[in-house]
Amino acid sequence: MKTHLNTLFVTLEGAYLHKDGAAVEIRHEGKAKLRVPLHNLEGIVTLAWDATASAALMGACAEADVTLSFCTPQGRFLAGSRGFQSGNILLRRAQYRAADDDEHATRIARNCIAAKIVNSRGMIQRRLREAGEQLEGRAALENCQRQLVHRVQSLERATNLDELRGVEGEAASLWFSALPYLFTNPEIGHLLQGRNRRPPLDPVNALLSFLYSLLAHDCRCACETCGLDPQCGFLHRDRPGRPSLALDLMEEFRPVLADRMALSLFNRGQINLSDFDTQASGAVQLREDSRKKVLIAWQERKQDVVMHPFLNEKTSIGLLPHLQARLLARHLRGDLDAYPAYLWR
Repeated sequence: MKTHLNTLFVTLEGAYLHKDGAAVEIRHEGKAKLRVPLHNLEGIVTLAWDATASAALMGACAEADVTLSFCTPQGRFLAGSRGFQSGNILLRRAQYRAADDDEHATRIARNCIAAKIVNSRGMIQRRLREAGEQLEGRAALENCQRQLVHRVQSLERATNLDELRGVEGEAASLWFSALPYLFTNPEIGHLLQGRNRRPPLDPVNALLSFLYSLLAHDCRCACETCGLDPQCGFLHRDRPGRPSLALDLMEEFRPVLADRMALSLFNRGQINLSDFDTQASGAVQLREDSRKKVLIAWQERKQDVVMHPFLNEKTSIGLLPHLQARLLARHLRGDLDAYPAYLWR
């Protein structure tokens, strides 16, 4: 198992990344700001409109198996740099056959969605236990968790991917209707009126979009690390430039990693409304210094240790996408009868 290494995040506008020996050096206005050996990195992510990288650095990253991703300041993935495609060709052929087999793809996608719904329901149950009878919106949360149980049952009856996508959409709508009541500050919860993006129109959606992009990057790296093609998914349809398998993989992690992180940051006061800017178009985005705070919290969170429910072993949260990608690979090779999606405990 490949150990989880650090990811270098570059948020400085106008930053220039270039190769300096066996390291990446970040320069700004002709001055060196940071130098990090490539062997210490698993990925590099730029979060600035005009950050650039040299061809020599791209080549060195490809040779060192370091993923180089270019994103907007809001965290939306734009492009990635990588070398020759690696991995076990037999595994990739098994992946392509499974994706072309509607029945097999439906079985994998069903497990991913079921885990997402169960993990969402678990967060609601936890809030109900901790908050007591005086919780605002308690009736709405109780109704939501009951409805989520029905959606899991609907998944069992679904026979194709389109039906699964319909159930997933209903469950997501239910989850975002309940999410405002999970904030301890009602002012923050009232700002959230469902999910919106491109652009996000409120601070909660702006933070969620940023966190989802970080999670998608980690899942994409996990797929590539174990030899899977991140472009070929089961639930998400093929589209040029879309890492469909990474998006499939991140579904089960959205509630417990990204959504939970957003709740924690707001509930603990680490992020507040002053950390966001509203553009003339109505788009809301994190300030540059605020993005750095989120990145630090995200990296620290990935160091926490949890018990993996299927492997029954302790692991860091940062390694979970890698473990799930390898379990998916084992299923595609025929070593596991089904894909064991991640269930949060």
